[in-house]
Amino acid sequence: MARYTGSVCRQCRREGMKLFLKGDRCYTNKCAIDRRGYAPGQHGQRRRKISEYGIQLREKQKARRIYGVLERQFRRYYQIASQAKGVTGEVLLAMLESRLDNVVYRLGFARSRAEARLLVRHGHFAVNGSKVSIPSYRVREGDTISVRPRSKSLPLFQELAELAAARTVPGWLDSNPADLQGTVVRLPEREEIDVPVEEHLIVELYSK
Repeated sequence: MARYTGSVCRQCRREGMKLFLKGDRCYTNKCAIDRRGYAPGQHGQRRRKISEYGIQLREKQKARRIYGVLERQFRRYYQIASQAKGVTGEVLLAMLESRLDNVVYRLGFARSRAEARLLVRHGHFAVNGSKVSIPSYRVREGDTISVRPRSKSLPLFQELAELAAARTVPGWLDSNPADLQGTVVRLPEREEIDVPVEEHLIVELYSK
């Protein structure tokens, strides 16, 4: 499967804002967007007039990069959202939020979505007691996400349990850091999704 292997800091610089792709590092003075707040590349510091299409494209790319989704998969999410009931853009974001790797990150069991994706792939998490190693697995209302018993004793998860206890969890999730477990109370509403994306621009882009 194809995947991005370049510097994630370049992605933040390309979008002109922090996407928090490297977890705690993004809050320090080592963050690339603070040190070089312009687009990467030879012509990154040039001023450019962005077209309407360019603005829409940037919103789509921003959403893809935040959630770590490739183009084909993102387009498939959009197609499903466009056929579902409700506002297409809001349904799209709710689908992205309900990915298992994102839920693990939201619960505080990983420092970033990239780390959450890696931990899920390595089989450290279970949904309703069954091992799930697919980061794109979509959780549903009432699902319980937990660290598998054999992984709880690892130093990494003991450290993450302390970090999770200090993290604020969105209202659609219920977290139990002591047991490294969380529950999906309900699917997220738009006001609970704190990603800096204007989803209507994505809908306009794909509607052309």
